[in-house]
Amino acid sequence: MVLSLRSLFHNIRSNFLYVPSLYGIGACVLAVLSVYLDSRFLPQAASGWIPGALFIPLDLSRTILGAISAALLTMTTITFSTILVVLTTYLSEFSPRTLQNFISDAKTQRVLAFFTAGIIYSLLLLLFLRGKEEDVFLSPSLAVFFAIICVFMFVFFIHHVSSWIQVSSLLHYITKDTMEKIEKELPDEQSHIPAAPWEDWESEDIKTVEPKAVRAAEAGYIQHIDTPGLVRRAARDDCIVRINAKVSDYIEQGAPFLSVWEHNKQIHPAHYRPFLTLGAEKSSSDTIELALVKIVEIALRALSPGINDPNTAVACIRNLGKILARLGRKQLPRTFHYDTSGDLRLMMKQPSFSDYLYTSFHQIRQYGFQDLAVLSAALDAFILIADANSDDVKRIIWEFTEYVMEGVQREDLLTLDRKHLNHKLRTLASICGHRHQFQPL
Repeated sequence: MVLSLRSLFHNIRSNFLYVPSLYGIGACVLAVLSVYLDSRFLPQAASGWIPGALFIPLDLSRTILGAISAALLTMTTITFSTILVVLTTYLSEFSPRTLQNFISDAKTQRVLAFFTAGIIYSLLLLLFLRGKEEDVFLSPSLAVFFAIICVFMFVFFIHHVSSWIQVSSLLHYITKDTMEKIEKELPDEQSHIPAAPWEDWESEDIKTVEPKAVRAAEAGYIQHIDTPGLVRRAARDDCIVRINAKVSDYIEQGAPFLSVWEHNKQIHPAHYRPFLTLGAEKSSSDTIELALVKIVEIALRALSPGINDPNTAVACIRNLGKILARLGRKQLPRTFHYDTSGDLRLMMKQPSFSDYLYTSFHQIRQYGFQDLAVLSAALDAFILIADANSDDVKRIIWEFTEYVMEGVQREDLLTLDRKHLNHKLRTLASICGHRHQFQPL
C-alpha cells in the first residue's frame, strides 16, 4: 500500500533502525573523507600543527583498527544482551506495552548508533587504507578517539539501564512524556474557541446521503493517521470523511475503516487508504490513552497476588492523577476538522475526559480498592484533579467518586478507616460543590 509522505516519514522515523542508520551513514562518509585526507594532504600539510605521535605506520594502523573493530563488536553484543534482559524484565514485571518506551528511548538508540558507527568506521578504514610500509596515517588515531568515546557511552548505557529497570523511573518517564505530549498537542481550554459543526450543505445532506465505505486492503493495527493530509484530500474532492477507528485499533482486511460522503464528485476509495498507516504491531509513539493504559497495567501487575506491591500501585495512581489534572485544563482532541474555508471535512471519534478517567481507574477500582492505601491514593488523585480544573471536570470527578464508593465494602471498614476516608471525601465534596449533599460513611 502506497503511503502519504507524512505517513511514510512517520513510519521511517519510528523505526528502531532509523537513528543507527543515520550514524552508520555518517560513519561511512567520515571514513571515506579520512582516507581521502590521508592520501592527499596528510601528513605533509599538517606536520606543523598536528603532533607527530598521532601519525601511525601502516602495519600498526591495521593492528589497531582490527582490535578496535573486535572490541566494539563485543561491546555491541553485550549491549544487545543487556537490552534483552531489560525487555524480559518489562514483560514479566511491568507490562508488555512498556517495551517500546525503552526501545524507542533516544538515549538507548544513540548508544547503539555510536557502536554501529564505530564498527563501520573502523572496518572501512581497515578496508581502504593502502600505501607503502613507510607511510603514516592520521585516521587510525581518529578511530582510537572514537573507540574511547564508545567506552564512555557503554558506561553511560549501564547506568541508563540500571535506571530504566526500576519501576519508579519507568513511571517517571511515561508520565513526563505524556505531560509533554499534552502540553505540545492540546491547546489550553480558555484559549480555544470551539467551531460549530454542520455548516452549509452538510447540515442536511449528510443525514440523508448514504456514505461510501473505504475498506482496508490489508489487516493490521493503525499506527498513524495523517489528519492534515485527509483534510486536504477531502477538500479537493469536496466530500466529508469519517474515520471509524482510532490509532492502535486493529483493522481486519476488507473492514470499512473510513466512510466518505460524496457531494458532486465521484470518490475513488484508493485515494484515502495511504493516509492511514497499518502495521503488524501497535504504534511505538504513545497516544494519551495508551500511556494511561500502560500505567494502569503496571498498577494491576503490582496488585496481583503473586507480586502484592501496593506501594507501586499507589505511585501509579499518583501519576495518573498528575496526568489527568493536566489533561482537564486542555481542550481535548477535536472530533470535527475543517478546511481553510471553514467547511467540515473530517470526523474522528475522540475520547472525552470522562472516558480518560474511566480508562484510568475502573480496573484499579475492581482489583485494588479493597486495599485502604490504594483507595486513599485514588481519593487524593481525585482531589488533585478536581482542585485544578473547571466545574465540568469537578462534576465528572464527583460522579466517578460516587461510582467508586458504591463498590466499597463499608461494613468491613474499621473506625479509623472510616474517619480517614470521610475526611478525604468531605474535602473532595467541598471542592466539587457538593458539601451539603455529602453523607459520611
